[in-house]
Amino acid sequence: MRFAIMECVVTPGGHEIDFDRILVEELTALGHSVEFYVPEGHQFKWDYGMPVHHLKGTGVSYKGAHGLKKLVLAARREWHRQKWYTQMYALACEDKFDAIIFPSATYRYLRALKRNRLRHSPVPVLFLIHGVTPKEAVKLNHEAEAFVNESNVRIGVQTFAAEKLHLTAKKLRVYGPPNYLPRDIQQADYNKNPEVLKLGFFGQFRREKKLEEFLQAFTACHFTRPVHLLVQGSTQTPEDEVEFNRIIKAYENADNIEFWHHPIIGIEWQKGLASVDVLVMPYGNDRYLYHTSALISNAMGYREPIIAADNVNPEILRDYHIGMSFKNGDMQDLQQTLENFVNTYDAQKATYKQELERAYHDFAPSRLAKNIVALAKE
Repeated sequence: MRFAIMECVVTPGGHEIDFDRILVEELTALGHSVEFYVPEGHQFKWDYGMPVHHLKGTGVSYKGAHGLKKLVLAARREWHRQKWYTQMYALACEDKFDAIIFPSATYRYLRALKRNRLRHSPVPVLFLIHGVTPKEAVKLNHEAEAFVNESNVRIGVQTFAAEKLHLTAKKLRVYGPPNYLPRDIQQADYNKNPEVLKLGFFGQFRREKKLEEFLQAFTACHFTRPVHLLVQGSTQTPEDEVEFNRIIKAYENADNIEFWHHPIIGIEWQKGLASVDVLVMPYGNDRYLYHTSALISNAMGYREPIIAADNVNPEILRDYHIGMSFKNGDMQDLQQTLENFVNTYDAQKATYKQELERAYHDFAPSRLAKNIVALAKE
């Protein structure tokens, strides 16, 4: 099949970049072709090696917008979305492709579709949604019901929490999210027995992540084996930069803690993840009871065990023994869990390896590609 990916995320992060790579590389591995359609002026952060076509209507970002300005930008984004839909409909009628994929859709995409001729597309239009909260699920069910008689409107939802979300609309298909793999580097030897167990904390630094409390818990632990902690963080605001630098200064004499104060993407991101033995997620948010944590997907793709807050995709540690969880916000429980994990790692390593292999295959990116092809062929 000839797939057209309509990518309109203005400032894609690592998650969107990796997901588009999955679509390109896994669909082409199945023998299909892929082309991108993007708003005018759109620039990718990664060269996917596929043809790129530009549509009239620029992408619109809400970054830094509040109040009336945000409302104006929302209206402009909606107007441009209608223009993209209309152009994609015309291209579909010209037989330019066999199916359209919107890779990072929300229920708002469907709400907009109700007012556009693309709902009558002669080729399948696939909306891929990266998780929903219960409130969003209600809205998604409502919007999806409007297309019950539109055979070429197809909706796929990726979540680990399907049993909690009541996704009941007939048009919805629910899949497990894909793992993110180290696609550009040689995979590390995951059967190694490290002399020094290296824990890794990755992501954007924000005060609500309570990094300093995590470091206090880590330094208070009584480990029975050598352990090292890598803390990578990028900052988005001057206030966060000052705070992160203060924390780095406070722990600069800790010989088993290393800081990276810069963003990492692409191969550097992959090398960073592969350089550690365990991924630590000391900050939880209730949205991750439903939305997928990209670090969880990275952990399974890199076959690395986890230490995670108990409200971060709890179904994974329920169904796969790939690490340990602690009560979110309870630093004493986090300290005890860190100690327990590190001090029992050698005894549990074989179990982690076996369970990580199972999770790696259950959520393989190739499965997502096959699900997308099946959705297009329904």
